[in-house]
Amino acid sequence: MDLLTRISMHFEDNAKALQLSAEALSTPLAQATEKLTQTIQQGKKVLACGNGGSAADAQHFIAELVGRFERDRMPLAGIALNTDTSILTAVGNDYGFDDIFERQVRALGQTGDILVAISTSGHSPNVIKAIHTAHQKGLTVIALSGKGGGALNDILKPSDIHLCVPHNRTMRIQEIHILLLHIMCDGLDAVILGDN
Repeated sequence: MDLLTRISMHFEDNAKALQLSAEALSTPLAQATEKLTQTIQQGKKVLACGNGGSAADAQHFIAELVGRFERDRMPLAGIALNTDTSILTAVGNDYGFDDIFERQVRALGQTGDILVAISTSGHSPNVIKAIHTAHQKGLTVIALSGKGGGALNDILKPSDIHLCVPHNRTMRIQEIHILLLHIMCDGLDAVILGDN
């Protein structure tokens, strides 16, 4: 396969994945956006976590809340649990890598907060442990996954929201995850800035 054909294949696959995601996820995405907006309006905060590319997505999402999205507005409360290297290395060393997010949710999470838990496979042990602790502490979970949802399907509560991208390829899932996060930011801003 020549390079131009390969590039074209990626664009076509992305377009198909976007269409399937629009059909499958528009309703839960609206629910997630509404929950996110209610949480922020009630003076609560958003915690987010993920590994690798999903860590970058969690950090990006929180930057859009604390900084701004497309327009100026007040900063919104959010913490990316994968960004503090001292916490990550201390907890990873003293307790284990599976505990790096769980310990932070236990320390920082409060009833009414949201945990945005991102795992392309739905099987990340440290994300799963964070979700269990979020449930114990009264947080709502917005989970972003793909590949059928993995273990997340068995641990999420009916009050949680699962945005499972209908694709099995990690790059496509991650491409759509950032779109989903941007859509939530846009909906949140529309309410806060009064143009919804």
